[in-house]
Parts: sequence; structure tokens; C-alpha cells
Amino acid sequence: MAGRIEDYALIGDMQTAALVCRDGTVDWLCLPRFDSHAVFAGLLGTEEHGFWRLGPAHAADAKPPTAARRGYRGDSLILETEWDTPRGTVRVTDFMPPRDGAPQLIRIVEGVSGRVPMRSALRMRFSYGRVVPWVHKHEGRTVAVAGPDSVWFDTEAETYGKALTTYADFTVAPGDRIAFTISWQPSHKEPPPLPEPEASLEATEDFWREWVEHCTYHGPYREAVIRSLITLKALTYAPTGGIVAAPTTSLPEDIGGVRNWDYRYTWLRDAAITLSSLLRTGYREEARAWREWLLRAVAGDPENLQIMYGIAGERELGEAELDWLPGYEKSAPVRVGNGAAHQLQLDVYGEVTEALHLGHMTGLARNDYASLLQLKLIRYLEDHWQEPDEGIWEVRGPRRHFVHSKVMAWVAVDRTIKLIESGDADGPLERWRELRDDIHRDVCEKGYDKERNTFTQSYGSKELDASLLLIPQMGFLPPDDKRVIGTIEAIQRELSTPDGFILRYPTEGEDAGVDGLPGDEGAFLACSFWMADDLAMIGRVDEARKLFEKLLALRNDLGLLAEEWDPRLKRQVGNFPQAFSHVPLIDTALRLTASGAYGG
Repeated sequence: MAGRIEDYALIGDMQTAALVCRDGTVDWLCLPRFDSHAVFAGLLGTEEHGFWRLGPAHAADAKPPTAARRGYRGDSLILETEWDTPRGTVRVTDFMPPRDGAPQLIRIVEGVSGRVPMRSALRMRFSYGRVVPWVHKHEGRTVAVAGPDSVWFDTEAETYGKALTTYADFTVAPGDRIAFTISWQPSHKEPPPLPEPEASLEATEDFWREWVEHCTYHGPYREAVIRSLITLKALTYAPTGGIVAAPTTSLPEDIGGVRNWDYRYTWLRDAAITLSSLLRTGYREEARAWREWLLRAVAGDPENLQIMYGIAGERELGEAELDWLPGYEKSAPVRVGNGAAHQLQLDVYGEVTEALHLGHMTGLARNDYASLLQLKLIRYLEDHWQEPDEGIWEVRGPRRHFVHSKVMAWVAVDRTIKLIESGDADGPLERWRELRDDIHRDVCEKGYDKERNTFTQSYGSKELDASLLLIPQMGFLPPDDKRVIGTIEAIQRELSTPDGFILRYPTEGEDAGVDGLPGDEGAFLACSFWMADDLAMIGRVDEARKLFEKLLALRNDLGLLAEEWDPRLKRQVGNFPQAFSHVPLIDTALRLTASGAYGG
């Protein structure tokens, strides 16, 4: 059985990523890209679907021992895991070197004290655990082949095969270092070069140290901010600049339920807010790369903006169910692809425009096509902003006039007006000022409940929605507006869990089923960070700080967050780690630091 979601560590090479459990098991790895088929899919099934365990030897009928300690080496993505056993202490260092050729996962075993018997158990399964590869020796190296894929396994330890698994049994003493490496290569090509684990380790450490040095944030929450930035960097597909929402698919929002989605794609919304956080902390190169990705992805059809694309800009992300996988803790179905790709979500136009605006304001080199794209998006909104849509949460129920979508349409027009006013673009300024006023008036008249003094989820609805917390952050209304304060207080009353975290929207009551799905879900972590932001903006800074620090305490021991927190089970749920959780963590840290609301 897979570990709890928070039991996993992330390692990656900016093209794909692996999840490593506390017992030393790699339960998830897609090769060669984030969105490729998994070679280890035990996370969504059983050991029969692929895994790689490396740790102290244990009896066949016993549970693998859990590590005594683990942590990242400094500010890096190099994982160090230590076990204390009756025979001594051993350390395993796991990492994926930034890619210069074949993707590699390297694991180095190091004796710390005593003499510790160890075992490596490697079960490779291709096509998400469905295909058993042909495993054989080639010039002294172990290779697994199935169709277009081959994975090469290299180690100095003696290996043997048993029950369709490759094992190595060995003992380490102080000073011993034994490396294990898997490398992916197209099966029709020559074998990948022999790995150089120690040189790769040094190069990986140098890479992360140099990258972190660019961070301009030096406030009281630096540790949390740096770990979140490293996580966002790890979710960036280096060849194109596309940013995945998470490196996993189908980790459930509701344990045992059907809310299981594939997040290994680039949501324009998630990527745009990630870009904003990177720009605010000094990372212009990543921002430039994402802008170039965006321009390529939407090229030729900017009016039909998709809410998400593949990491290289692919448009077709057809959704399918993998019925041979039972799902994480029996949360089925397991899905790959994402059918929401062709939904209408008008808020995306606002997020993209806001990201381009921020790049412009922070000195990102001018790109004429980016300005042209922005103008085209507004021309589309002129004709479509009054339409109902599926909204920020990708409801699979009927379309509605979601207030957040209208607010973000206003943002798109507002930021484009500012671009024209700066002299960097030409457009019908007066007409679009009128459009901005029309959208603003429409939202305030149709999306606001005067009796309760709160904005609502959609026109005519009585329900609330946590996305309304973005109204003051986007500048739609000032923080001291009574309607903003009323909305914040209403969301606190009606969408808070008993421990003070924020739900996205009700899943019971008048609008139950707004998302078209059965079951419930946990507190959405991004929404809870938004609440902390809003509280700080309206002057309740001590309350904001306390909520923020409660949220920081939800991170796992490595500083990582999934999408949601289940207040009943007291555990993380949803895909992991989640960009949409780490971005608002950074933003809230910056806001609280600027306000002096920290410490104590």
C-alpha cells in the first residue's frame, strides 16, 4: 500500500519528477517527461504496478522500516534519508541531475555507522503498470525494454532476478558508498552513457545553490519561500518553459471518491500565478521562458484560448480511465489526460493578462507579439464576457455567470488599458474604458447580495465562493470597501472548517452539486492563503499571521503541500506537490513581510 500523500518527497530534473516515500520506495516516476507513461505506478495501485525500494533489509513478511530522519541537502532537491537500525545507521541520497542527456534517477547508499544489510528491489512496469518489460543483460548492464522505451539499471552491487523483480543484497560499513542509477532511453537508440553518480551529485548541488542565490526575498519566512520556489522550479519543464500544476495524476481530493484528475499539464491560470511569484522573487529568466511558451502555445488561435495545454503546447489532452489501476487508497477512477481542457473559463484571460502586465511592470524585455496577444484577448472578451462559463473550479455541471470570471474579465481589460496608456500598445482606449466600466457595474449589480453584504458565487446565487477573496487583491475594489469586508467576513462564517481553513464553495445546500460531482472535498489550501492575504489587507494583520502560520504547519516535514487539507482525516489530499498551493504561500509571505506582520 502506498504511503500517505504527505509521506512523499519530491525529486526531479525539470523535465520529470519522482516521489520517494519515507521507507525509501519510489512509487511514482514518469519517463521521460512529466506527462509520459509511468514506469513506477505503485502510488496508484500496488507493488505489481512498479516500484523501487532501497533501504535496510527486512523480513519478507514485514513492513519496510520507516526512516528515522530525512531532509533536503541545504537549499536543493537532493534528498537525504537515514535509517537507524540495530546494526547501525545508513544514509540514502536520492536525486535527479538536471538533464544533459538521458534522464537519470540516482540513489547513493552510504554507511554511517556499524554494518547494515541493505536491499534494492526494482520492479519496472511500463504503461502505468500494465506492461511487464523484457529484462535482460547487455554488456554487463541490466536493461528493461517494452515498445519504444528502455530503462537501463547500473550498479556495482551484484544483482539477481526473482519474481519479475531485480534485487541487490549488500552490506555497507562506514565510508562505503554504493550507487544505483536508472536511465531512460528510446529503445531503438544506442545504450545511454554509463552514469557518473558522484560527479552528477556535485553538479546537481552546484545547480541548486546557484539558482537559489538569485532569490531576492530575505524576510522571516525565507525557508518556506525558498522551498516553495524550488518546488515551482522543479515543476517547470525546462525545454519549453511550461509549468505543470503537479507531477501526479489522480491523487484524490476525496479519499475513496471520484474527484481524481490529471494535473501533469500547464494550466494557464496556475502557470500565470507561478510566473507572478517568480517575478516577485527575482526569477526573470523563468518568467521570460514561460512567456515564450505562452506565445507558442496560443499561436495561430489566440481567440480560442484553452485553459490548459501540454507542457510543449499540445492542445489535445483527451481524458481516459486506466481501469487496471485500483487508485490511491481505492480512489477510482484513475484518469490520464484532462477533459476540462476545452472548457470556457473566462477568468483565464484575466490571469494571463495580469501575468503579462506584471512582466511589463518589472522590466521584462518588451515582446511585441505579447502585446499583440493581449489586444486580441480583449477583443475576444468584448464579445464574450457576458456569457456563462465553467469558472475557476472547472465545474462539470451547467455553466453559470460566475462572479470571479467577470472580475477577471475586468482585470484583463484594466491591465490592457494600462498597457495602452503606457504607450507600449495601441487600441481603442475610450471604448475599452467603457467596457471596463460596464463589466464593473454588471458585477456590482448582479453579483452582490445587498441583504447579506457579500458578493456571491454566481449571478442570482445565494452561495459563496472563496475565489471572491481575490476581488481586493486584483484591485477590482479597495480593501476598505464595505462590500469587500462583508464578503471576507461572510466567507469566514460560511466556508471555514472548524480549524479555520477555507473551502472553495459549499458542496451541500442550495447549490449542492454545482461542480457536477458526487462526494465532498477538503479545505483548498490556496483559498486559505487568500484569506490570510485579505485579512492583512483590511488591517487584521495578527489574525492573518496566525492563519498563515497554521497553514505553514500543514506542510510535510520537507515543506511540501498538496492541493487540499482534509479536516476530518487531518491529512493532505489531492495531487502533490501542488503549484497552486505553493504560489500563494510565497505571495502571502511577501505581503506579511511588507506589512511587518510576523514573529511571535
